[in-house]
Amino acid sequence: MNKSVAVVSDADKQVGFDKNDVRLSRRQLRRLYEGLAEGILFMAACASIAVTFGILAILLYESLAFFQHVSLTDFLTDTLWTPLFADAHFGILPLVAGTVVTSGVGLLVAIPLGTVAAVYLSEFAPAPLREFIKPILELLGAVPTVVYGYFALLVVTPGLQVILPDLPGFNMLGPGLVIGIMIMPFVISLSEDAMRAVPMALRESSYALGATRLQTALKVVGPAATSGIVAAYILAISRAIGETMVVAIAAGQNPILTWNPMEPAATITAYIVQVALGDLPHGSIGYQSIFAAGLVLCLMTLAFNVFGHLLRKRFREVY
Repeated sequence: MNKSVAVVSDADKQVGFDKNDVRLSRRQLRRLYEGLAEGILFMAACASIAVTFGILAILLYESLAFFQHVSLTDFLTDTLWTPLFADAHFGILPLVAGTVVTSGVGLLVAIPLGTVAAVYLSEFAPAPLREFIKPILELLGAVPTVVYGYFALLVVTPGLQVILPDLPGFNMLGPGLVIGIMIMPFVISLSEDAMRAVPMALRESSYALGATRLQTALKVVGPAATSGIVAAYILAISRAIGETMVVAIAAGQNPILTWNPMEPAATITAYIVQVALGDLPHGSIGYQSIFAAGLVLCLMTLAFNVFGHLLRKRFREVY
């Protein structure tokens, strides 16, 4: 009897050891999968960083060759940009002015309307309506930019000429308005997500103190979601500055230093397209000028992103 009990006990111990071995092997397999996933994600992150540094390296390398022929002072202060003429001038100010004006017009459309739409979708719209409108708004981001460009040239500009008869066929106002429509989904989607992420307890506390839904949205939810809203604005600014086809098609390609949106002008991206589609030989001063212009565009975008990061950090600490 004792021997049978001993046999059973030994069998139970063996089964227990087998279960422990199975659990151990499963734990090791899970750790292996987690380590493999972490390695893949780490390599993907490193790849994106490597691509970014590669782009910066190419821009700096070609720009240094450009600045061996053109002084930095003339590049930053000259008001003429005629690198393809016999009497070449390399003042970047006309391109910067065109980029700033078209982007500014777009942001004047996208930021106010996008913010109002985000507040409505987050705080006032019924859930079925919100789920119906958001995908439609996000579809605007899927439309090719060349379509937006011809829409600005063939629809928006003629419509503006009815109101402003002196408006030329190529101008910065029409493309700017279309850029505002194009980047509005970024502002709406990201701002609405930031507002929806605000804890419901803050809203309920505001309602308990007698605040209305509008007061809660503007004085409680808005400040609490400022970090995400600022991130949406910075993304919209970067997208507007980097827009290419809309301004290349509808704003003209005449680099004139003007701050009047009703006049034609060229932007940095439009000039890069103009030269890239031409027949300039590789290594020529005109070819190298597109890298100098691209470096200026990259620095502008970087400045806005750093500024936005500092703002997000500040408001995240406050709220």
